[in-house]
Amino acid sequence: MEESMEEEEEEAAYEAMMDDQNHNSWEAAADGYRQPPPPPPPSSSSAAAAALPSSSASRASPPPPAAQGPPARLPLPPALPLPLPPALPPPPPDPNAILMLLKTCDPAAAAAAAAKEAAAAPSPSAAININTSTSKFLMNVITIEDYKSTYWPKLDGAIDQLLTQSPGDYIPISYEQIYSCVYKCVCQQHSEQMYSDLIKKITNHLERVSKELQASPPDLYIERFNIALGQYMGALQSIVPLFIYMNKFYIETKLNRHLKDDLIKLFTEHVAEKHIYSLMPLLLEAQSTPFQITPSTMANIVKGLYTLRPEWVQMAPALFSKFIPNILPPAVESELQEYAAQDQKFQRELMQNGFTRGDQSRKRAGEELAYNGSSACASSRGYR
Repeated sequence: MEESMEEEEEEAAYEAMMDDQNHNSWEAAADGYRQPPPPPPPSSSSAAAAALPSSSASRASPPPPAAQGPPARLPLPPALPLPLPPALPPPPPDPNAILMLLKTCDPAAAAAAAAKEAAAAPSPSAAININTSTSKFLMNVITIEDYKSTYWPKLDGAIDQLLTQSPGDYIPISYEQIYSCVYKCVCQQHSEQMYSDLIKKITNHLERVSKELQASPPDLYIERFNIALGQYMGALQSIVPLFIYMNKFYIETKLNRHLKDDLIKLFTEHVAEKHIYSLMPLLLEAQSTPFQITPSTMANIVKGLYTLRPEWVQMAPALFSKFIPNILPPAVESELQEYAAQDQKFQRELMQNGFTRGDQSRKRAGEELAYNGSSACASSRGYR
């Protein structure tokens, strides 16, 4: 009996304890619906009350009514789960994490992502490279002092050699170096200064040439003028191509001229115009005296004068007509006898100077006049 009573008391105490726990769970669930934060932790008294009674106390006597807690209640429903908070949007992906993932998965994609990241945020080394390239560009700037002390002296020496060379001579200069100097000076906006220096340089040279011709004796005057003219025209064939960038980007663009025309005009003004009135009488005298000067010298001078200034043809049309076509008007039939007389006169002058006509024994009578007339007409038409 005593054992059964003890078992009943223990079952009653256990039920009271479970009832109290269910009540507390229900209250906590109700508070959870009302307030988002969790319930406070249980106090020490409630924890002591929830503890299981010892076996000795249960055996002594049943618990007093005050210690049993609230009266027995109906069993409550099981505690409902608390509602979850609303789902937040996922955070943006970390670029570093994506990069690491790509590196582990696809090397090509990792390289592309790394390049994109580097382009978006330039590194300090890129800024250093930009500054370095800028400094290199600034170091290549040619100042006016650099032009006068370094670049123009090279051009000046090369021009001297080109103006004073004889036909067929070898000049120990680097055309590539001179061409590069001109190109750099044009790019650095020194075209105007370089053009001025070139014109001054060639003008001084031509003035010296003119003084040397004035001091020449009459028997050497024509030959020296021919040498000076040929030497200058030959130098232009090298000087003009060397300064082609200056001609293209300064003379043609801003001055609306051509370098070759300007340099030919310099020879005309400083040499030819000062000597034309002394040279032309000597040329006419040499024409009247056959082979006083070589035909090649006469042809070079006459063609050169015509190139310098075509108006000089009016000073000696007959002389220019022998070397330049279409100078005189076309021949007419009424002047055939005059042409034949001029040709016969020329032949007599040749014979007087020791030139023979060869074997004339096989010619028929009257053939000489017809031959002379036809040859004169042919020569006149040829020169015209």
